[in-house]
Amino acid sequence: MKLEQLVTVVGCHAEGEVGRVITGGVLPPPGDSVFAQMQWLQKDDSLRKRLLYEPRGGAFVHANLVLPPIDPRADAAFVIMEPTDYPPMSGSNAICVATVLLETGMVPMTEPETVLTLEAPGGLVEVVASCRDGKAERITVTNVPSFVTHLNAAVEVPGLGTLGIDVAYGGAFFGLVDAATLGFGITRDEARELVEAGERIKQAVREQLPVAHPENPAIDGVTFIEFTHPVERIDGRLVGRNTVVISPGKLDRSPCGTGTSARLAVLHARGEVALGETLVSTSVIDSEFHCDISALADVGGTAAVVPRISGRAWITGLHQYGVDPTDPFAGGYTLSDTWYRALD
Repeated sequence: MKLEQLVTVVGCHAEGEVGRVITGGVLPPPGDSVFAQMQWLQKDDSLRKRLLYEPRGGAFVHANLVLPPIDPRADAAFVIMEPTDYPPMSGSNAICVATVLLETGMVPMTEPETVLTLEAPGGLVEVVASCRDGKAERITVTNVPSFVTHLNAAVEVPGLGTLGIDVAYGGAFFGLVDAATLGFGITRDEARELVEAGERIKQAVREQLPVAHPENPAIDGVTFIEFTHPVERIDGRLVGRNTVVISPGKLDRSPCGTGTSARLAVLHARGEVALGETLVSTSVIDSEFHCDISALADVGGTAAVVPRISGRAWITGLHQYGVDPTDPFAGGYTLSDTWYRALD
């Protein structure tokens, strides 16, 4: 067997959402910032396709390239690669990256608590890891400032009518939709229908509600649709169920850290969640992130919140992916049977 372009990957998932971590075999891409490095990878795109497309990946796979930090305040950097996007930040992926860095010894672990700073394309995030017996048992990520751009904006969606959409940034731009208005209970058996509706809504929102980050205009357009249920108090806890549609057509298995961050910005703007109040964000598979607003902020003159997302991750295996020079599918492929729609 002769394999070329060997890449070392640690398998991991955060509350059910796969977030593999690339730890070796890839040199840092050019760029004077992690965002610029992300843009270089995006333009080339061969690494993402090789690892996420079949036969080495699948529609459910995300991968994170660990890099040396550029900002001297950071302990490590990472670039997030998803099925169709390179989001500036991801809560579940950050939890996976922190867990892998600590449990493989790439960053020294201190028990009972390790504090480190990660540099994502969207900015610096602080991580506090609760550690015991060599295991990072819980990861708490203080996310990038999150803010609202639209509340209950009317969007015409072909086949679905006029919908009220909230748009907010939580590390990417999200369009938030009340699931009940479309008859969804956010249950496992609705996964395909949620994806179909979400992709249709996303296209309409991107066309009718253009958005851009006030401090980095290169971050623009709604990337994800998030279906939500109203928050409610259950056994004294504020609980909110949601699911996020990730193009080309899958549901986030976790409660989605950046999606929950965007939702916290919306809930705070409506006076439904106070500073420091805990929200238990639950997913379509009933996994949980424990979240709150740790501070208020300003982003280019826009009022913002600083969300804190807490969850767990588990390493699932160690892998080395390569390319046999005779493999006709070295660059990867997709089919619409599992990818919802095939990608180039």
